[in-house]
Amino acid sequence: KRKGKGTVQTKETTFVDTLAATPTTRQPDPDPDPDPFALHSPSMAPKKEPRSSEGTAAAAAAAAAAAAASAASSSSSSAATIGDAPKVEMIWREDEGKSFRVPAFYAPKNNKKVRTDLTMAEVAKHDKRDDAWIIIDGHCYDVTSYVDTHPGGWLPIANLAGKDVTDAFANYHPARVYKTLLPAFYIGEVTDYEVSDFVREHRALRQQLLERNLFETNPWYYVIKFAILAVAFAVMLYTTLVLEQRVLGAVLLGIFWQQLAFIGHDVGHNALSHVRRLDLFWGTAFGNLTGGISLAWWKRSHNVHHIVCNSVENDPDIQHIPLIAITQKMFRPFWSSYHRREYRMDNIIGRFLVGHQHLLFYPIMGFARFNLYVQSWLLLLSTEKIQHKTLEIVSLLGFFTWFGTFLSTFPTWGDVFLFLVVSHFVSGFLHVQITLSHFYMDTYNGRAYNDDSDEWFSMQLKTTMNVDCPEWLDWFHGGLQFQIEHHLYPRLPRHNLRKARTLVKAFCKKHGLRYYEPGFIQGNIEMMKALAEVAADARSDEKFEASSKLYDSALWNGLNARG
Repeated sequence: KRKGKGTVQTKETTFVDTLAATPTTRQPDPDPDPDPFALHSPSMAPKKEPRSSEGTAAAAAAAAAAAAASAASSSSSSAATIGDAPKVEMIWREDEGKSFRVPAFYAPKNNKKVRTDLTMAEVAKHDKRDDAWIIIDGHCYDVTSYVDTHPGGWLPIANLAGKDVTDAFANYHPARVYKTLLPAFYIGEVTDYEVSDFVREHRALRQQLLERNLFETNPWYYVIKFAILAVAFAVMLYTTLVLEQRVLGAVLLGIFWQQLAFIGHDVGHNALSHVRRLDLFWGTAFGNLTGGISLAWWKRSHNVHHIVCNSVENDPDIQHIPLIAITQKMFRPFWSSYHRREYRMDNIIGRFLVGHQHLLFYPIMGFARFNLYVQSWLLLLSTEKIQHKTLEIVSLLGFFTWFGTFLSTFPTWGDVFLFLVVSHFVSGFLHVQITLSHFYMDTYNGRAYNDDSDEWFSMQLKTTMNVDCPEWLDWFHGGLQFQIEHHLYPRLPRHNLRKARTLVKAFCKKHGLRYYEPGFIQGNIEMMKALAEVAADARSDEKFEASSKLYDSALWNGLNARG
């Protein structure tokens, strides 16, 4: 950073400009492969052999040469870009929505000792918040000192510590992070790191999306969306206050909140401008003000959900005991790493509510928004580190001020109550859409990313489903109909998810993978059947105890240091 009088200029603001000279189109391959997923990308090279110290030194030297070539390219013609640097492994990455060919690895600038004897088993031991190592493309990084300052919160790192996070990292970070941040935490090479053919191919698929510039946002798409939202809000006010058609106004507000949440979802993933500080600031200022739900709370919860989707102990989006249990695995007491408390349903209230969850589900979804108001304030009033905390609080206070003033114009408390119920039940469609994506898909205990059966691509496919709908209904689902593609590539703009779907479906067909995509009504029917099955087991003493008794014994509690 260069500090002047009252100003601070950072390299981050110019990184994309530095990359701008890099061509974003791939030259035709001299020997094209008929398989569209087996791209001829240097990053998709055959399975890596165990690395030697000489190989590590060569890689570091090559990366240093690449960095020098990159710096030179920013001030020279496009013919002398970093893409021309010899013997440097290049890869497509995304920054601010644009695709660039950059070095796959940046070595640290200092001459600190680099370890060449690391193994997967050794890295796996460093799997805690206060001792976090991660692996990216076979390179090991000790990020322990960065965990608590991570912009995405400490929970994603804590859940991924000790693992190969290559795909999760690539899908959540812009290209600049590999160059400006990671090298400071580099400690060495993992000698027994290998990539299977399957993983290599699905990484090639992401390279294809980048090569086609599908991560770039069309600004007019969101200009139109914002215009529609503004008109919808104005129509809601006119209908309610001028025409005094309050029930219709409540319906319109519920639809507005549903559509606003879709925009907020895109903002939370930096899929609008792809500039984190801009999306975060404006999303907080306007989203909180008009919707009443904290963007900070949503991002903290949602980031974890994506990383550990449908993990019983770690995914907050499925932890709704004692109201809902989506699997019999939740009959056992478990510790939530997100909420930092134990969940139990071995009591009369829990078993009764879960035992009738298939009947209570839709009413619960109708009132779910009220819970999000509470969760927002619980986070903001906690000691958790929150970016733009003052803005978060002020904007939420602004929401309750205008909404309270709006409701105060109603003639009776009965009108107020009816408006609240109708508007929140209509917006409850959103909660049905969200839960439909995961509630009756696979669940698991503990953490994923152990082998090919639960690595990034496989885990997201097993725990997520799409909703089959015609293109003209895309507005109603707001991108949630493409949850598989969204979970695989969370920074991909909503308007390009349908294009990605074509490629992902073909990839899954080739590998015989389940790509689940029922219609909206059929999906709801199947979700109700799954919830009813769990409910029946919760009501049955025999089946409930068979699932929970072993895990509530003194031995089990002692082994897990409970109590």
